[in-house]
Amino acid sequence: MSAFTVAALYQFRALDNPAALREELLALGTRLGLCGTLIVAAEGINGTVAGSREAITGLHDFLLAAGFGDLEYKESAASEQPFKRYKVRLKQEIVTLGVPVTPREKVGTYLNPDEWNALIEQEDVILIDTRNRYEVKAGTFQGAIDPEIESFREFPAWVDEHLAGAQDKKIAMFCTGGIRCEKSTSLLLERGFKDVYHLRGGILHYLEEVPEERSRWDGECFVFDGRVTVGHGLREGGAAMCHSCGWPLSAQERQHPQYEEGVSCQHCHDQTTDAQKAAFRDRQRMYEAGLV
Repeated sequence: MSAFTVAALYQFRALDNPAALREELLALGTRLGLCGTLIVAAEGINGTVAGSREAITGLHDFLLAAGFGDLEYKESAASEQPFKRYKVRLKQEIVTLGVPVTPREKVGTYLNPDEWNALIEQEDVILIDTRNRYEVKAGTFQGAIDPEIESFREFPAWVDEHLAGAQDKKIAMFCTGGIRCEKSTSLLLERGFKDVYHLRGGILHYLEEVPEERSRWDGECFVFDGRVTVGHGLREGGAAMCHSCGWPLSAQERQHPQYEEGVSCQHCHDQTTDAQKAAFRDRQRMYEAGLV
């Protein structure tokens, strides 16, 4: 049995007093011994946390009692605590797109994994990965377009530049847990697109539900915790993160001469100075000694 349960969750719901909810969640999570991050905003809640089975159940029960009955909620397992501390942040958006959209009123068509497979096998569908470029590097759906963005804030400009004239095309979009696609599909509908779809529950739900022999997913799925990636069945993946640049590295990449744990990899070795690498080595030594 895995030592820790990991819960990824979100819900768009208008909150009258997000600051008060933030304080309640901070106190609750501290008492339960949770680690991870929750984001609270006037538009709802989002986050990933890990803890004991009892702690995660306690959080889930609290959210249901607080009115979050339509949570998009996914659990997985971790052999070690994948987060170092617990944070509850109050922000303007629970996922930052940077332009106003209305995902509670206007959103794309949700598809379950079987419906998704049937759609993306069609030749006239434009399949778009809405995640950041380092996430896409770990794995993606066969035939998906990678916008090569560094943050979700760049996605609206990418749409305006690369999807101009495609308003009548079928557009299918996906992300890790579904939340970014709530906003990206809403954005496209605001921009005049008519046939917009997204994968309900995101990649995590797909990997949990679809057996490998029927899967159209290649690679692993990047997750924002110490596991780095997960695979089919939400099993812990084989990647490790470069703590200098954030890229998920395969076992083969970790054999590269430019890889040094905590210091550099082939993707960033030439982008940092000797002084920076020395500082990274000091940080790595402190980490290994349990001082950070």
